[in-house]
Amino acid sequence: MRRYLPDTFTILLLLTVALAAVLPIDGAAADWFAVATKIGVGLIFFLHGARLSRDVVIAGFLHWRLHLAILLSTFALFPLLGLLIGFVPAWVLPPSLYTGILFLCVLPSTVQSSIAFTSMAGGNVPAAVCAASASNIFGVFLTPLLVGVIFSAGGHGGVSLDAIEQILLQLLAPFAAGQFLQPWIGGWIRARKKLLAPVDRGSILMVVYLAFSQAVTAGLWHVFTMTDLAVLIAIELVLLALVLVATIFGSRLLGFDRADEIAITFCGSKKSLASGIPMASAIFAGQDIGMIVLPVMLFHQIQLMACAVLAQRYAAKTTELEGAAVPATLT
Repeated sequence: MRRYLPDTFTILLLLTVALAAVLPIDGAAADWFAVATKIGVGLIFFLHGARLSRDVVIAGFLHWRLHLAILLSTFALFPLLGLLIGFVPAWVLPPSLYTGILFLCVLPSTVQSSIAFTSMAGGNVPAAVCAASASNIFGVFLTPLLVGVIFSAGGHGGVSLDAIEQILLQLLAPFAAGQFLQPWIGGWIRARKKLLAPVDRGSILMVVYLAFSQAVTAGLWHVFTMTDLAVLIAIELVLLALVLVATIFGSRLLGFDRADEIAITFCGSKKSLASGIPMASAIFAGQDIGMIVLPVMLFHQIQLMACAVLAQRYAAKTTELEGAAVPATLT
């Protein structure tokens, strides 16, 4: 039962939003906090770059059909579905929430949970490690690019020159520096994953607190109703269901085996909260990002709950298939 409950980080996110609702930061304090947040975001992407082994990156290209399927799901299928959601009338889905859904659809896949669910379900774990890592590498470049293309085409505003500068300084430069130093510091950082985890999560919580403080000051809770949130959750449930169906049956049609199907399903159906919130702070610098990251936060928990159920079903089926294969092997 605990598998379906919010994880510790989700609870911390909810508490951070609650704190912002009660004690939002503003004025000069918010300006200094914003500077600290930018430094934290840069540190996140530096650590991302430093953690990724060159061997993992190179190995990712060896099983190119699997990785291409996952990348197409993450950066083509999701954005296409996001554009289709735009046909939902504005009186049903507020435009500000739709902007958040569009941003959600161009984010890279998760790393930790994709690998964990693939392992739990009995899938191709090495491929999942490479694919999830590759998704985040490409996401540093593709997410801002897709935001510029899709948002401009849809009339939601593209990426300004200031935003491009923020992206270069906050995302790409630290990531490139981490990759450059990876041969010397990568092993040390990977060995201290638990010690450095609070840096990642703390920086994300800082972004969330600042974003929702600005949103609360701008009247967030007066803009949206419980009906709006219910519609948002329903749309995200349908979005996830469509992608899961597409990845499961699409991988079978393309001739992938069961282990690869599991990796494609779990890596190609999820979106990264850890990368999404820092990216939002850089791409939408100077804008009210509280409403933009809200769909990302909700989708994070929805995907964890849904994939936990799916992983258990895959695991049960794998055990059943292995049990049936034993007598055949003995004969």
